[in-house]
Amino acid sequence: MKKLLIWLIFSLMSVTAAHAQSRYDIRPGDVLQIEVLEDSSLTRSALVLPDGTINFPYAGTLHVAGHTVDQVRKSLTTGIAPNFAATPTVYVSIGSLGARVDTNTAATGSKVMTVYSMGEVAKTGPLEVPPGTTLLQLLAQSGGFTKFAATKRVELHRIDPQTGAEKVTKFDMRNGAGSAGATRLQPGDVIVVPQRRLFELG
Repeated sequence: MKKLLIWLIFSLMSVTAAHAQSRYDIRPGDVLQIEVLEDSSLTRSALVLPDGTINFPYAGTLHVAGHTVDQVRKSLTTGIAPNFAATPTVYVSIGSLGARVDTNTAATGSKVMTVYSMGEVAKTGPLEVPPGTTLLQLLAQSGGFTKFAATKRVELHRIDPQTGAEKVTKFDMRNGAGSAGATRLQPGDVIVVPQRRLFELG
């Protein structure tokens, strides 16, 4: 009887959580868990970038901010379907909720701002850092590079708040990067550390 009661409570909690996720509007900074039943190599976590998009193999760049997980699931299914003999089975859930980006951090005198790290660093996702944090400091706070990091091709993605256009700046961060490491970050910046190519050094 006790086991049945525990099972009923767990089932109710699962249904409630699933219902809450189905109504939740995705926002920048959230992390989505995506699973493709027919191809486990596509299963991954996807960070929603400050411009509200995610990148996914075969589907490319998808705008997901303001959408529900079910809407994202349908978009992903449509995007990758041409690469499968039959319609693939895609599952999407909220892995974690991101801190809300305040693009007016400096103006409001806030003591922290949200920036993001992706790729070949020890800790990916949103990070709360003080205004004035440099690129090198952010990389240190992310736990440093993994052994697969292409340290000479580190990317800084920044959205122009006026135009909404994204600017990508590449840095060679080998040996501390000198002046490149002193680049000051802005709220919403995304640092992407690509994976090293075959036979590529550092």
